[in-house]
Amino acid sequence: MSDILFEQRGCVGLVTLNRVKALNALTLDMVHALDTQLDLWRDDDTISCVVLVSASEKAFCAGGDIRKVWEGRANPPLDFFWHEYRLNNAIHHYSKPYISLINGIVMGGGVGISMHGRYVVVSENTTFAMPEVGIGFFPDVGGSYLLPRMKGQSGTYCAMSGARLKQGDCLKFGLATHAINAENFDAILSRLSDGEPVDDVLNELALIPEPTVTDEESLLIDSIFGGATVADILSALRESTHPFAAKALAQIETKSPTSVYIALAEVRRGASLDFEDCMRMEFRIVSRILQDDDFYEGVRATLVDKDGAPNWNPKDFALVNADRVEAHFAPLQDSELTFKSS
Repeated sequence: MSDILFEQRGCVGLVTLNRVKALNALTLDMVHALDTQLDLWRDDDTISCVVLVSASEKAFCAGGDIRKVWEGRANPPLDFFWHEYRLNNAIHHYSKPYISLINGIVMGGGVGISMHGRYVVVSENTTFAMPEVGIGFFPDVGGSYLLPRMKGQSGTYCAMSGARLKQGDCLKFGLATHAINAENFDAILSRLSDGEPVDDVLNELALIPEPTVTDEESLLIDSIFGGATVADILSALRESTHPFAAKALAQIETKSPTSVYIALAEVRRGASLDFEDCMRMEFRIVSRILQDDDFYEGVRATLVDKDGAPNWNPKDFALVNADRVEAHFAPLQDSELTFKSS
C-alpha cells in the first residue's frame, strides 16, 4: 500500500496520508508524489478543489523523516529539503481551493503541506507544534512566513519554545481558518464532492472552541516575546512571576541555544518577506545547519538513542556566537532555491 493515496471523489481531488506506522512522516517519495498530483489536478477541469486528510486517527503528519536525514549525515541530503520547500511554495500558490482536514498531531513537515493552503480545518484532536529547536534544527517548511503572521507574538513563542497548541489555540492565533470536530469530516468531504461551495460547507459546521492559552497568557506572550533579542526574552521570562513564563522558560532552556537564536532571527526576517523569499532563506539556513553538530546530536538524543540528553554546542545561551548565527542566512553562491513555473 502506498504511503500517500490519491483519488477523485466527485469534483474533489482527495489526498490521504497513509504512512500510519510512522505517523505519516514525509519521505522524499511522498513529496514527489504529492507535487506531481497537484500539477495534474490543477490542470484538470473536473477537479474543483483538493482535500488533504490522514488515514491515522493519531496523527495528521508528525513531520519529515528526520531520522533518514540523520542517517545520511556523511553527505547531507539537501535534495529532500529542496523538493519539500518547492512543494510548500506550490501549495501556497495553488490556484484551486486546497483544504486540509487536520485531525491529530501536525508538526514540522506536516505543517508545511497543510497550513499554507487556502483552508485549514482543525479538529478537537489537533496538536500543533513546530518543535525543531529541540533537535538542533529550526522551524522550516514555511515557518518563517507562517509564524510571524500569527496573532501578536504567539509565533515567536512557538518558534523558540516548541510549544504545543490545541484546536482553540490554532483558531485564536490565526493558524486555522476553521475549527470543526472530526465527526464532521466525512460530511465535509461528501458535500464538497457534490459540488457545494467550500465556504458554505465549512462556515456552517465551524465552532469557536475555548483555547487553552488564556487572554492573560496571550498578553504576557506579546509583552515578553516582543523582545529584541534572545537575551532580552530570556531575561523577561526570568523576571516574570507568572507560572506561564516559568513554564515557557523551562521549555526554551532545554532547546539548542544556537537553534533558538536562529529561530528568532528567521521569524523577525520573515515578517517582511514574501513566501518565496522566506523559502529561499530557509534553504540557506538548512544548507548550513546540516553542517552543524547540534542537529545530529539532537536527533541522536531524541530519535536514535532516545536518552533525552543532548550535548549542545554551546550549552549556554550566553555563549552563542552572533556571527555564527548570521552566517546561516548568507546567500548561497551557486545553489539558491529556485521554483518551477506554474
